[in-house]
Amino acid sequence: MDTKDLLTIGEVAHRSGFPQSALRYYEREGLLRTTRTSGGQRRYERSVLRRLAFIRAARTIGVGLDEVRAGLDQLPDGRTPTKSDWSRLSKSWRGRLDEQIQALVALRDGLDSCIGCGCLSLQRCRLYNPDDRVSDLGPGARLLPPMLRRTPADGV
Repeated sequence: MDTKDLLTIGEVAHRSGFPQSALRYYEREGLLRTTRTSGGQRRYERSVLRRLAFIRAARTIGVGLDEVRAGLDQLPDGRTPTKSDWSRLSKSWRGRLDEQIQALVALRDGLDSCIGCGCLSLQRCRLYNPDDRVSDLGPGARLLPPMLRRTPADGV
């Protein structure tokens, strides 16, 4: 490969819109590959820009990094994703996204009725939590649909 095809981390950050810290993180997570100069500086192949565009698109629609990694790992030899790769992978994410949309609609509709009563207390709410029975189910927002109770540890 000709050295003019290699980009510095600053060039990749500028061209992709990702901060340098994100590029280093994605490298540690195995989402990006770099080479090093004799002085230890990172160099990225120009094709990393397409890979980063793929990551950004997936993250924008709510796909977790674990799912992004799994999708990229399906590509032979770390190849850059193509339009057909995106089409195939986005179809595999569609069911989960539909479930998430349904959960958000249910949350939106439930909030409208709850706020309408004026109590704003989930501990005393006669509609959603009479006598604070939900506390027996454990910590967290147990009345939220499961899709909306995911945590950062779940890859969101």
